[in-house]
Amino acid sequence: MTSVLAHQPCWRDLSADLTDTRLTLALGHEPLIDLRLERGEGLNVYLGDHRAAPSLQAVWAGCYRLLASDPHCQQLTWHLSQPPHEALLDGLLLATDIAGQYTCLRSLFWQRPQPWLGETVAPAYPLHMVISAGKRHPLRAPKPEGEVYRRFDSRLGQWISLRTLDIELDLERFSRWQNTPRVMDFWEEGGTLERHRQFLETLAADPHTLTLIGCFDDQPFAYFEAYWAKEDRIAPFYDVDDFDRGIHMLVGEQAHRGPHKVASWLSALTHYLFLADPRTRRVVAEPRADNAKMIGYMQAQGYHCEKEFNFPHKRAALMMQSRERFFDGCSLL
Repeated sequence: MTSVLAHQPCWRDLSADLTDTRLTLALGHEPLIDLRLERGEGLNVYLGDHRAAPSLQAVWAGCYRLLASDPHCQQLTWHLSQPPHEALLDGLLLATDIAGQYTCLRSLFWQRPQPWLGETVAPAYPLHMVISAGKRHPLRAPKPEGEVYRRFDSRLGQWISLRTLDIELDLERFSRWQNTPRVMDFWEEGGTLERHRQFLETLAADPHTLTLIGCFDDQPFAYFEAYWAKEDRIAPFYDVDDFDRGIHMLVGEQAHRGPHKVASWLSALTHYLFLADPRTRRVVAEPRADNAKMIGYMQAQGYHCEKEFNFPHKRAALMMQSRERFFDGCSLL
């Protein structure tokens, strides 16, 4: 992707004028691309100015706006007089058997890490197997710091973002959330600030767990743990892969509960984990088996219950989402 989209937040200034037959895009105050649309069995996209060769950034912006406006649109067919070499090399467009026609597939578009990961995107960490605590697993990359994911959710009209937890900044908030009776019922981690500091410091020192804060419009509302399943206690209970990720989830702010909010943050969290390493095939979770509400929310987002099993401390449901299923049925907006 171009440097503007890959390393700067300029794409957040993308504005659109969309009708059934036209899409005009601007980035900030600068015109970006003008498209003519024909709707039938699929969506056909034509350049308003046939003489101009669109930039990679312009093609990306057109694909994004059209896919983000319709969760049922699975494919765009671009009609271009000149081969879009950068977009083809980038995987944004695919060549077809028909000269001048190129497709953008929803399932591929949302697997591209930029611009959702901002500056945190990096090549896949080299594979080197190690043994720790008696478990053989890949050596994990150093944990990221700061904001790791950002996307505008057009259903909510809000930005959903994920950043790494900062103990000094987030300790009091985390402790307040953990001492909420609703949270204590499932997490059972209530206690003092000092106890919670030790809890978070232990996780910070653990290379297999990443602690995250979820934000709507930059306001913290939730705490998440993303862990490598191969090194976790869940590993013996299923056929774990080297790069499977697991999640623990806590919504701390009452105002951000409810199925519409879960649909936003759970899809964002899952999306982030699949983008963070292209080798991740599955995301798993192990809510308490009697937590019917959370299990239902996860099933609504494409997770399925593989089985129930006994942890030493609880009867758990093994919830699982595969990369293929997530992107093939991707309804991100």
